[in-house]
Amino acid sequence: MAEFRLPARSKVRKGRTHPASGSDARVQRFEVYRFDPDRGENPSVDTYEVDLDACGPMVLDALIKIKNEIDATLTFRRSCREGICGSCAMNINGTNSLACTRAIDAGRRPVKIFPLPHMPVIKDLVPDLRHFYAQYTSIKPWMRTRTPPPPDRERTQSKEDRARLDGLYECILCACCSTGCPSYWWNSERFLGPAILLQAYRWIVDSRDEETGERLDDLEDPFRLYRCHTIMNCTRTCPKGLNPARAIAEVKKLLLSRTL
Repeated sequence: MAEFRLPARSKVRKGRTHPASGSDARVQRFEVYRFDPDRGENPSVDTYEVDLDACGPMVLDALIKIKNEIDATLTFRRSCREGICGSCAMNINGTNSLACTRAIDAGRRPVKIFPLPHMPVIKDLVPDLRHFYAQYTSIKPWMRTRTPPPPDRERTQSKEDRARLDGLYECILCACCSTGCPSYWWNSERFLGPAILLQAYRWIVDSRDEETGERLDDLEDPFRLYRCHTIMNCTRTCPKGLNPARAIAEVKKLLLSRTL
């Protein structure tokens, strides 16, 4: 998986070091971004030494151990620990990942953990996702119909139509792809970004939805859709193995076909 550098938010200073206890410990160092807006200080990077023999195999296991046993002030999001909720998305060794499904890369080099890039930071590893979710709301991510539902059954679709949703519905809105996209970094106020455009395409190709034309009209904009330059960071970094770049290309093809 290709790596990309975390863009600098401000001058980051070297923080505290928390050594591991015990001379026989199998120690792995973790360098973790720390920022507390209430303290009025520049961000720092604290170093924590963790005994891997007393820790689970995933990066999230190490973060939980650090918080529980070393430094209770460390702040991060997490929930399911199964790669389903997307809460623990962060930048690990230069790649956006889910901490719960990212194995600890044990070795001499420290594991470097930062919040998702180019997002406002609330505290430590917690990014502010309000704008991201507002963009998600803007595409009206629910089934929009005009005809009344059948009185005695659900709205059905063929197996072939259902198969068109594969690779789309699995998106967990972790924001790894959008925050890994340079076009989104520079145009996030107007460009919807890979995650939201993949979600938009999911409803455009749903055979049960009856407002495909309106959805395409909403996306036909120089910035909302066409800021995508097929850099492919989104597809490389998706922890679910999805292909947002392909979904964006399919939306462009649908818009082009309407003009021919």
